[in-house]
Amino acid sequence: MAKAERIPKKIYERELKKLQAKLVDMQAWVQDTGARIIIIFEGRDAAGKGSTIKRVSEYLNPRVTRIVALPTPTERERTQWYFQRYVAHLPAAGEIVLMDRSWYNRAGVEKVMGYCTNDEYQRFLRQAPIFERMLVEDGIILLKYWFSVSDVEQENRFRSRADDPMRRWKLSPNDMVSITKWEDYSRAKDAMLIHTDIPEARWFDVDNEDKRRGRLNMIHHLLSQVPYTDIERAPIEIPNRPPSKGYERPPLSQTRRVPDYAATLL
Repeated sequence: MAKAERIPKKIYERELKKLQAKLVDMQAWVQDTGARIIIIFEGRDAAGKGSTIKRVSEYLNPRVTRIVALPTPTERERTQWYFQRYVAHLPAAGEIVLMDRSWYNRAGVEKVMGYCTNDEYQRFLRQAPIFERMLVEDGIILLKYWFSVSDVEQENRFRSRADDPMRRWKLSPNDMVSITKWEDYSRAKDAMLIHTDIPEARWFDVDNEDKRRGRLNMIHHLLSQVPYTDIERAPIEIPNRPPSKGYERPPLSQTRRVPDYAATLL
């Protein structure tokens, strides 16, 4: 298959702003109607999940749209029902939750790396569809996106991160191992889709070989899946400042001001 043409930066930025403006409209609808939305971002390491989440949330209110990226479970959490720690992060009325990885860790990383037993893995495959049907039946809009990337592009991104001191933190020991377990992760993904691609909560595949194209496609699709309408918002009126009542600011010499580092750059 021929590689898709890279989206020019100018076109990408113009269209991204349009889509982000529509995300703001969608958020207003969520607040107004009390809707609840969960958006799951899954995929291989370096597939571009985090950067897409950043573009989705960039202009949204963090009090309404939360990013959930859970760390490794504690010893106590390991003894809980597997889905228990995720339940605490589900949205209330008027909230959107963006899950940077999710309960599907068990179907991918935990399965491939041996962090769970086979019984735990099989139990997850049985329970995940039941859990998700319960969420949807309760009125939650649940969207699941899998970000795809080729083995060549994944390795290129790993090497790019390794050479960039600002992004080196993104590389974990598991990331390095994933290069050697490409087929294992492929088999795990295939099994996951067979068991959890249910009518109530479908999986949608995002071709993210070109991040610009992938972000635009994902956000456009997300907007098409949420039945939002434009909400009429009351105009914002900024009042006139009242006349002074004699307040005088204390001398600046009495405050500890941050040094003017910017002045040294001129």
